[in-house]
Formats: sequence, C-alpha cells, structure tokens
Amino acid sequence: METPDPWPLWRLVLRTPRLELRPDDDPGLLELLAEACRGVHPPEEMPFGVPWTDKAPVDLVRNGIRFHWSERAAFTQDDWRLNFLIRLDGRVIGSQSMHATNFARTKEVSSGSWIGMRHQGKGIGTEMRAAILMLAFDHLGARTARSSAFTDNQQSLAVSRRLGYEPDGTFVEVRRGVPATQIRMLATAERFAAHHPDWKLDVTGLADVAPMLGVAIT
Repeated sequence: METPDPWPLWRLVLRTPRLELRPDDDPGLLELLAEACRGVHPPEEMPFGVPWTDKAPVDLVRNGIRFHWSERAAFTQDDWRLNFLIRLDGRVIGSQSMHATNFARTKEVSSGSWIGMRHQGKGIGTEMRAAILMLAFDHLGARTARSSAFTDNQQSLAVSRRLGYEPDGTFVEVRRGVPATQIRMLATAERFAAHHPDWKLDVTGLADVAPMLGVAIT
C-alpha cells in the first residue's frame, strides 16, 4: 500500500507576475530567517504587536523556526494557518500568512505579512497580499478578509486600502511596553472585486489541499 502524502500543502503554489508563494518548508525557513536578520524595518519603528525583530539574531532564528514548526503541528481543518514563503527570482524575501478558524462556516480569513527592508517600496507587498486575497475570494469562496496595522504604519494601511479594505474599528495593544492603537481593516468579496488586480493568479496543487482547509472544490 502506498503511504499517503503527509503534507500536501508543500505542493500548493501561487504565482503572480513577479512572485512565487509556497507554504513554508525547512530549507526555505532558513532563507526567510536570514532575510529577517538583514532587517525588516528601521530600529526606531515596530510594525508588529509581538516585537520579534528586537531579538538578537541567534534568538530571532531559533524562535522563528520554533514558531513555524508549532504552526504546522497545530494545523487542523477548523483552525489553520498557511505561512507562505515569498520568492522573488527564486530567493525567499518574506512571508505572507493567511489563517482562519472554522472557515467552512465563517468564510472569513485573516492575514499578516512582512518582507525584508531591502525589498520594500517596489510594490511587492501589494502583489503578495493581492495573491492571498485572490486565493481566498476567487478560489476558496471566502466572503470577508481581515487585517490590522498600527496607526503609524501608514505603508501597510495604504496597501490595505489599495486592495479594497476599509476601517472596521480599533483596538489597543502594548507595543514595546507602551499602549498603541491598531486599526482593524475589513475587505469583502464585493469590495475586493472592485479593486481586483488586472493580472491572473496561477494556482496549482489546491485540489489536494482544499479538504485540509474545510473547502470543497468542484
């Protein structure tokens, strides 16, 4: 008897005009964490609720690998997180996550992302976030998508607005020991359709992954 594929997610591939997105594997994670060590944001800024980039390189790498391993181990049909590695010209430059709880019933996803500082300002962040929304809305049948950013992270908020997100309230989070306000952003399938990119997302390997996400592909 043939042994079942233990992790079909590794066959899922998204391709945009410039980028390739694949769920994380260990060799790719080493590239990802090396990119993080090169810098994700200026030291005086902190775009993340959990300030993982403040860690010394040895702790950043070890914590990062453990985090991704724990996410894989916790993956279930009712509570899943897809952590895509972003590749440009074959090299990992950042991460794009999409996660959901009880997606089969809620039809809602949330996302988060980062790319190395040396690759920012080139439209890559918009392209990779658009890819995730196209996967969610065009292929998985999502109805809503959520994201958030601190009020001083205008670059992230601008990308969200560009893709059809609108403000949906705020919440306060302690950041580096100081309270800071995050803006919740919400996109609907209808709003994203009005901001849909004019390029097509190429998706392969979804049929085997769909049952893991609680999705029926017809």
